[in-house]
Parts: sequence; structure tokens; C-alpha cells
Amino acid sequence: MTFDDLHIAGCAAFLPSALPADEAVARGECSAAEAARTGVTSVTVAGPGDFGPAMAARAATTALERSGHRPSDIGLLLHATLYDQGHDLWSSAAYVQSLALAGQDEPCPALEVRQVSNGGMAAMELGAAFLRAGTGRSAVLLTAGDVFGPPGFDRWHSDPGTVYADGGAALVLSRAGGFARLRSLVTVSEPRLEGMHRGDHPFALPAKGPRRVDLDECKRQFLDRVGRHTAVSWVSAGQRRALTGALREAEVDLADVDHFVLPHLGRRRLEATYFRAFGIDPERSTWSWSRGVGHLGGGDQFAGLAHLVESKQLAPGDLVLLVGVGAGFTWSTAVVEVTELPDWSRKSGT
Repeated sequence: MTFDDLHIAGCAAFLPSALPADEAVARGECSAAEAARTGVTSVTVAGPGDFGPAMAARAATTALERSGHRPSDIGLLLHATLYDQGHDLWSSAAYVQSLALAGQDEPCPALEVRQVSNGGMAAMELGAAFLRAGTGRSAVLLTAGDVFGPPGFDRWHSDPGTVYADGGAALVLSRAGGFARLRSLVTVSEPRLEGMHRGDHPFALPAKGPRRVDLDECKRQFLDRVGRHTAVSWVSAGQRRALTGALREAEVDLADVDHFVLPHLGRRRLEATYFRAFGIDPERSTWSWSRGVGHLGGGDQFAGLAHLVESKQLAPGDLVLLVGVGAGFTWSTAVVEVTELPDWSRKSGT
């Protein structure tokens, strides 16, 4: 999709304290070799009072304040989740709405987006389509929030090559203006890869508590069936179609992009998927920051963009590429053009 009237009005992240990688090694949570392979220097870990929807709501409150919008301007809230939200048969999106949009006289729809690590970008595509459809309200609120922990999830080992972080992030997409213009957004799907995160396990309800997540086992089983070369070709083709498609629709080249907000993967995965594959200079990406945070599920792109603003790395006219990927598989890429520096950028960061 291409756009000429949609803007990013505000964005924010709420991140708990970071656990240094060497401390995680000392605790026995991972080996020094495993930590070194990812290149991650620390990972944000939720405290006793932190949980995914609450951190998403805190980020949403900040993003909404930064956007200049009132709760009554929000026509849709989309909450992206990857892992367990803390309760069964419960709407985490409604919880986020009850905190972040408490002032709405007529509450807007609040819906969950379950597109795993690409959830935030999928929510952006859905939110953009909602605004383009001509809804009476001028903005949508997009949020993401997760906590990854035992007994079901091992942030260092459940998905080798990526270290999973706890935190929340949010973005306000608006027809009424903002600090950046959304120029294009392309999402590509490849359902032949859904089995990579299912493996050979039968469908079943959990017998006792949450299942233990072991994506490496699922991946090995899937590759035994379809072959590594075939799977890699599908992954590479999907990522390239999304990225080149967004650039083409925005009528820009990769060399025109000033900043790359990439998924918070480990260094080896980023090298193979983005740095070498597309010739992206790591110094032009959010890697130097994200390696101290970890993978936030669907919130990487919202948090990364907020970091670029808060750390005063953006200037009017800059082009930013937001890149997402999630199991299923889906890939999303958005071209964002910075049009002005928001007032809140001068009050945050260093």
C-alpha cells in the first residue's frame, strides 16, 4: 500500500531493567559461548509487578500523550501479542484500552493481533487500512507487550539465535498529522513455512500448565521434511519481496534509506538475513541499541523508532525503513519519512 495522508504522531516503549549478559552467564541461565554467539549485551527482564499488557498500556499512554491526540480521537486499538498474556479466555486488548483510553466516552473496538513477531507491523497494516476506509475518528493506537519466562519459555534457549526480552511498545497512526509520514507498507505471506514453528508435534491441549517452547526442535523437524535449501529459498524470497516492494511503492532505493529499524534478532541472524543479504551497514541500523534490549516480540519496530527519536538521531527528510518478520511466515516493511522533529524529542533522550 502507498499513502499520502497517514502519519506517525507518537511512539514509545516501556522497558524494565536490563540484565547484563555476563550476569545471566553467572546465574547459569546461558553459557558464555551462547551469549557471545548472539552478540547480545543485555536483555530487559520484567520485575515482579510487570506483565505484558500492563507494560503495553504504559507505553501506549506515553505514545498517546506525545501524539497530541485525545482518547476520543482513537477509532481502533490493536494489541499485538506473541506469548501468554497472563490469563485464560481474557482480552488483553481490552485491558490495555481500559488503562490507556480510559477517557473515551464511546469506547472504540479493541482487538488482539496474533501474528507473533510481526504482530506490530501487521497491526500497522490493519490500522492503516482502517483509517483509509474513512472512519470518523482520526487515529488508531497500536500496542505490543509480552513477558517471556519459565516454566514455558526460556528466553536464551527456546529460539536459539534470538534472546527474548520483556517490555511494551506503542505507536499512534493518524490522519491528522505527525512527525513522520508513512509512505508505503508491504506485507508478504508464505504459509508453506507455518510448519517451521509447529514441527511434527500433534495438535493437543496442554495437559499441565504451559507447553515448553522449543522452536529449535520444531525447526529441525520441519527442515527434515522440506529440506534446508527449499526453506531458505522461501524465507529469502519472502523477505526480499516485502522489502523491495515497500521501496518500490515509495519510489526510493535502498541507498536512500538513512536508518533501518530491524527485528531484535541475534547478530548472526541479522548478518544472514539483512546485513549481508541487502548490504545494510549495521551502523545505520538499530543493532547497537537493540543488542542491549533483546527481542520484544511484536514491539521491536515501535520501540526502535521511539529510540531513534529519543536519541536524537533523526532529522527532517530522513527515510526510515521499519522491517518485521513473524512465524507463519509473514514479512512487513514500511518506508517512513521524517517530516519534523517532535517537541517531545527535545525532552527525552540524551
